[in-house]
Amino acid sequence: MGDQNISSFNDQVERQQFTRCLLNDIKAFERMLKDNLFEHEILRIGAEQEMVLVGPDWMPALTYDKILAELNDPNFTTELGRFNLEINLDPIPFQGDAFSRMQHQLEEKMAKVRDAAAKFGTRVLLTGILPTIDREHLVFENMTPNPRYKLMNDLIKSRRDADFEVSIRGIDELITSHPNILFEACNTSFQVHMQLTQHDYVQKYNWAQAIAGPVMAASANSPLLMGRRLWKESRIALFQQSIDTRNTRHLKRDVESRVSFGKSWLYKSPAEIYHNNISRFNAMFSSETSEQSLDVLAEGGIPKLKALCLHNGTVYMWNRTCYGVSDTGKPHLRIENRYLPSGPTTLDEMANAAFWLGLMAGIPEQHQEINTQMDFEDVRYNFYAGAQLGMDANFKWMGKSKSAKDILLTKFLPWAYEGLQSMKIDQHDIDRLLSVVVNRVQKRQNGATWMLRNYTSLLPNSTRAEASVSITRALHTNESTGAPVHLWPDLESSHSDGHKHFYLVNQIMDSDIATV
Repeated sequence: MGDQNISSFNDQVERQQFTRCLLNDIKAFERMLKDNLFEHEILRIGAEQEMVLVGPDWMPALTYDKILAELNDPNFTTELGRFNLEINLDPIPFQGDAFSRMQHQLEEKMAKVRDAAAKFGTRVLLTGILPTIDREHLVFENMTPNPRYKLMNDLIKSRRDADFEVSIRGIDELITSHPNILFEACNTSFQVHMQLTQHDYVQKYNWAQAIAGPVMAASANSPLLMGRRLWKESRIALFQQSIDTRNTRHLKRDVESRVSFGKSWLYKSPAEIYHNNISRFNAMFSSETSEQSLDVLAEGGIPKLKALCLHNGTVYMWNRTCYGVSDTGKPHLRIENRYLPSGPTTLDEMANAAFWLGLMAGIPEQHQEINTQMDFEDVRYNFYAGAQLGMDANFKWMGKSKSAKDILLTKFLPWAYEGLQSMKIDQHDIDRLLSVVVNRVQKRQNGATWMLRNYTSLLPNSTRAEASVSITRALHTNESTGAPVHLWPDLESSHSDGHKHFYLVNQIMDSDIATV
């Protein structure tokens, strides 16, 4: 979706031409697999950091363009909303001091964007969902003026033939509708990439699916939306519903959402994912491409598979398969972990990345073929249980029910530790980062639990809007200390009425009908 030169299909002929390119790309991809052309000499990791911009009132700030101009840095790019930015970190070899290098670049870029934002009265916040965001911030005018975003909005809405509906139930309940896809812009994540070889891709992808629920439970950081206490990781439900192309006719035919965890294991080849996506989801965009991928292969070159990558960019798997061509000129495969949230601190994010990457590298011998040991329905259950309940969840593992704390401390963390050691990661980084996750789990305090506990304590003396501002301000204050979230103190009782600096009536009014 980084391609700016995209358009809708003008006629059936253009759609057929793109479909032919798509099918040729699949054939080329399978031929490259058959001929063992994929890079295996080096494995790399990388990440994308999404963030929210807030103003003096702790509401979304629409200053992205001024900040980008001030930064003048190709590592920074736009996101769907004018109140978001993204950093693309450089890929690095998965070995030695990889995490120190990644963290150094991340913190250097974050310091740079904070300095640039400050010049325009803006603060930068790392959080899965900004607590103060509301419907008034999600108007079409607040969408980044990028042709592909507008085209995406128009195409998805035309396919739905109705407004987008959001219905999420947690402690509270949110039921609403919206005329555009900007609910997606509420979600900010820390997306981690891991390069794999073609020979272990099926095994590693299945393992990535199996571990997703407990990993997300430990890292959850998105419990609040529009003043409602919802899922521990509400991004999962919100993202699926915010760009759902289905209408009621599709639901009756059991059509799958474009945002999906998946419905089955992989069995023989990563090409199965692309085959499934192409058969289930029509192409949404067209792109000018003169590349004939099969001809490029026949001439000894490596194709970019532009049509396949464009289509893949419109199907949002939480563990997404990505194709690319490395600087070496060889093609590579990687998994993009899309379910890890942004924040609460860069240290928490790096700990989450080390935890997941360690688990991916450290598949225990007894679970090398996880697809023969667990039903995929149990893995799907675990994913959504982790999203809804976080560290309060119980997971199905090898036919038994295990609490999040039990499975994380006795199984997942030791496996991650061994995995990082197998990659010869610096021992100091292993101990430093995994200890953050250990302490977080032992104290049962991640970003979601901290926010929910303190938000609930504020409500007796505040409206939802007031409490949301207080939480947002506290998030920024605590993040600036650099301390990981398991060390964050609870808000003092005096904070319940200490942050009431508002500009609009709806920021202090209560919408409960009996109160009104």
